[in-house]
Amino acid sequence: MSVELSNINGGNGSQPAPDKRELLCLLKLLKKYQLKSTEELLCQEANVSTSELVGISETDVQQVLGGVLGLSGGDTASKPSEAPPKSPPKPTAVTEANAAEALAKFIGDDSFDAQQYEQAYEELRSFVEDSLDIYKHELSMALYPILVQIYFKILASAQKEKARDFIEKYKSDLDGYYIEGLFNLLMISKPEELLENDLVVAMEVDKFVIRMSRDSHSLFKRHIQDRRQEVVADIVAKYLHFDTYEGMARSKIQCVATAGSHIGEAKRQDNKMRVYYGLLKEVDFQTLTTPAPAPEEEDDDPDAPDRPKKKKPKKDPLLSKKSKSDPNAPAIDRIPLPELKDSDKLLKLKALREAGKRLPLSKDQLPSAVFYTILNSQQGVTCAEISDDSTMLACGFADSSIRIWSLTPTKLRALKEAESLRDLDKESADINVRMLSNNGESTRSFFGHTGPVYRCAFAPEMNLMLSCSEDSTIRLWSLLTWSCVVTYRGHVYPVWDVRFAPHGYYFVSGSYDKTARLWATDSNQALRVFVGHLSDVDCVQFHPNSNYVATGSSDRTVRLWDNMTGQSVRLMTGHKGTVSCLAFSACGRYLASGAVDHQIIVWDLSSGSLVTTLLRHLSTVSTITFSRDGTLLAAAGLDNNLTLWDFHKVTDDYINNHITVSHHQDENDEDVYLLRTFPSKNSPFVSLHFTRRNLLMCVGLFKS
Repeated sequence: MSVELSNINGGNGSQPAPDKRELLCLLKLLKKYQLKSTEELLCQEANVSTSELVGISETDVQQVLGGVLGLSGGDTASKPSEAPPKSPPKPTAVTEANAAEALAKFIGDDSFDAQQYEQAYEELRSFVEDSLDIYKHELSMALYPILVQIYFKILASAQKEKARDFIEKYKSDLDGYYIEGLFNLLMISKPEELLENDLVVAMEVDKFVIRMSRDSHSLFKRHIQDRRQEVVADIVAKYLHFDTYEGMARSKIQCVATAGSHIGEAKRQDNKMRVYYGLLKEVDFQTLTTPAPAPEEEDDDPDAPDRPKKKKPKKDPLLSKKSKSDPNAPAIDRIPLPELKDSDKLLKLKALREAGKRLPLSKDQLPSAVFYTILNSQQGVTCAEISDDSTMLACGFADSSIRIWSLTPTKLRALKEAESLRDLDKESADINVRMLSNNGESTRSFFGHTGPVYRCAFAPEMNLMLSCSEDSTIRLWSLLTWSCVVTYRGHVYPVWDVRFAPHGYYFVSGSYDKTARLWATDSNQALRVFVGHLSDVDCVQFHPNSNYVATGSSDRTVRLWDNMTGQSVRLMTGHKGTVSCLAFSACGRYLASGAVDHQIIVWDLSSGSLVTTLLRHLSTVSTITFSRDGTLLAAAGLDNNLTLWDFHKVTDDYINNHITVSHHQDENDEDVYLLRTFPSKNSPFVSLHFTRRNLLMCVGLFKS
């Protein structure tokens, strides 16, 4: 955890760094709240000893806090018995003045003429319509952001009806995926609400990005240099960014493929950083399973000349295969990962042996699928998750409860009482089994959240489980004691998704507060806060090497974050609705995303480019997953359909340039990659899961 020292001065830039007294007061405050790691880090960086805190009193700390909050030393805390003073009208007047000043920036001119802006837009619209077909589609991409900015200016001048009429008149010119955004803008009733609107703030901070060929951009610049287009030229200079490239202009399908985001398309520099998408080298299990060699005996023993020679133990061919070093893989120590315990190694060994019996999948050999239907759920199922070893199913409900079922004849057993555990032989080989009670149950329930549970996630070791809820908390549950171990608080709004890292220890969450956060199970504070999305972070997913996290948002973008630096290293645009689910390929190079727009998009993480768009579903794609060997992609949604896609063919066509890298393909025949569609009777899919042997398990909710 790091501390920003610049905040100590309350944002006042007159002092470049806090003095020693302020540092000591801050250390005193950290010590009070038992933030030991932060305290030690600050002492080390500031070269301050904790012994110097003796001379700092609680009054000194309150005075420093008062300076931060802009209060006098005596006003930092009020007595409980005193009634709060009535607020004078002066601050309200200042707020209104600030709002008026901010709204004036939208207008930009005291002599604002809405008719002039509407006429300029009409001429721009005619210019686009009269352009050659080869340039028309790229030029039309500039209409939406300019239309929105003119609407903002008219509304800021308190001409609400005129602003609404302007949108209604020209919205038919835009593509359908922008209509939802325009509908939300029409709900703004007061000019002051502009200052709190996400889209307004986004366009103020980041310019709307439009990718355009150099020829199209030259035509556009030539048009807005006309005197009558001065107002449009001003909007273009302030709020638009053109990412130009050499070559032919893109077609309509190519333009639409990467459009739809609230901030336009991704800039090229957004995807310039290198991504280590390779997989980490696995543990050498041969050393774990091979017994230590006995001391060698001399073969030329004169007393036993005919003794047969001892045979060397055979090596397991499955375990003796050495994993090749991947040049695209990160260093094993790039981020600190927990050391594997012997029990963890045995679990991995069991998984590896089971994977050796895996059924290879292809277009000629599709997986078998089993469907678990949840019936009579009056509480309302909000999520479902199957453990990695396919032995447990967890469901979250709208009544804030969680229920876990055993999918095998083995019961869900708990730890024995403390008195019984003391009598066990700790050196026993089957100590993990002996620790559990003999009696078990086929289903267990968790209670603790105070709102609907939106996601459950099993730990790779299968002894812990995470859950997130509308109550803005994340809870860690023990699957041995069947109780809540930790409650993580950091988000201030509902938490939509939470996922464990493939290597355990770390987990990531996404929330309504527009942030994703990286956590560790042994810390009650977030290690990283990923900030950059303009709306809810609806889904999160860990990369197979645990070094990166992918997030999908209601701003229609997908981002990839580096866990080590906390930076966004990939920004991918193309969805026309909220991104609802994410899945990484088995090799780690590709990312698949499903959304409310019924589309599945495959991305190449090495460049951030769009590989292909898979179209078949008629409603929201709610869940996607890859087969264990990475050859098939399974997707399902609220249209009661499960689709299987030939991902091996997708990657082959992409690598062989049958799908172009710089531009999206002109035609997308949905039957090229689609292998099979399985409909359910009347059960929307909630979750998909491939077992280690490539059996496909589905979970759905029956709707009568």
